[in-house]
Amino acid sequence: MNLQENYLKLAKNLVHYSCSIKKGEKVLIEQQCVDENFIVCLINEIRNVGAYPFIINKIPSISKAMLWGMSEEHAKLLTKYMLPIMKDMDVYIGFRGANNLFEESDVPADFKQILNTYYHAPVHFDERVNGTKWCVLIWPNECYAQSAGVSSNVFKDLYFQVCTMDYGKMDKAMDNLVALMERTDKVKIVTKQTDLTFSIKGQKAVKCSGNNNIPDGEVFTSPIRDSLNGKILYNIPTVYLGDKYENVEFEIKNGKIIKAISSNKTQKLNEILDTDANSRYFGEFAIGVNPFIKKPMLDILFDEKMCGSIHLTPGNCYDEAPNGNKSSIHWDMVLCQLPEFGGGEIYFDDILIRKDGKFILPELASLNPENLI
Repeated sequence: MNLQENYLKLAKNLVHYSCSIKKGEKVLIEQQCVDENFIVCLINEIRNVGAYPFIINKIPSISKAMLWGMSEEHAKLLTKYMLPIMKDMDVYIGFRGANNLFEESDVPADFKQILNTYYHAPVHFDERVNGTKWCVLIWPNECYAQSAGVSSNVFKDLYFQVCTMDYGKMDKAMDNLVALMERTDKVKIVTKQTDLTFSIKGQKAVKCSGNNNIPDGEVFTSPIRDSLNGKILYNIPTVYLGDKYENVEFEIKNGKIIKAISSNKTQKLNEILDTDANSRYFGEFAIGVNPFIKKPMLDILFDEKMCGSIHLTPGNCYDEAPNGNKSSIHWDMVLCQLPEFGGGEIYFDDILIRKDGKFILPELASLNPENLI
């Protein structure tokens, strides 16, 4: 399949499957470092169904200049003018592109936290996530290929393979996992460096199969807020607010992170976890199942969907599966249990459901990679 065919297939998937865009709907496209030929293709597909596209074009150097020196007053003014626009939209499609993943690493954390608290939280966490049909993607440029450790052509091939897979098939295969999670009380996560238990009793489970994120492939819920006890080591590096964190390890008591270390940025890690009163509690627990993603890309839209992974997220919960934890941060961190990452087990109510990244229970076998590809 040539590049233009890939562009058209992705545009059609976004319009007709992921966002189910209807005639007369208003669609906000926010893009940065995306091939203009694809944006034209997407605009044309949106117009083909009789909907109305609106564009915000972002440039990395300008975004950084806006961030540097950000004040609470300025962030609130941004919200004052941008929130009504988001409220008036029916659909949001966001493309995250970059020339350098770490371009904002020298921006003081205070400026980033101000923008998160007074702009991103009300405009994106509250209004966009809960008030629109939405989908967020990265764009496969050289920057992301470099972070994944592969050539640009290999990364583009993987990107379009993952982003245009049969998400309808994945959606059906997730039903049994959703049902199992919704009748489960105790969860236990085990690796050589992790021994963590918590409850998801009575919590709603939500399948993510190509509607809000692409790539997709996770089923998420939220833990009972004060039920987490033990320790966890995240073995997949995470990039947050322009900084890369490795080997993040938490000690957790009664739901709260009481000790947090990283092999490279412990101080910054703790500064973020101290953003507000709920930042050290957890808002999401999810199981990743995407069959094409088997190694970290240093981008959370890919890494949190890795087959054989889980992510357990400090900060804000989603309204679809609430546990009462409201925070201005939502930091997805990934633990992969594939054999090449050290293996591990997941137990639901003391029954082994997944070992070394492979589902053991027959009713979940349809989610193993060989059955989804």
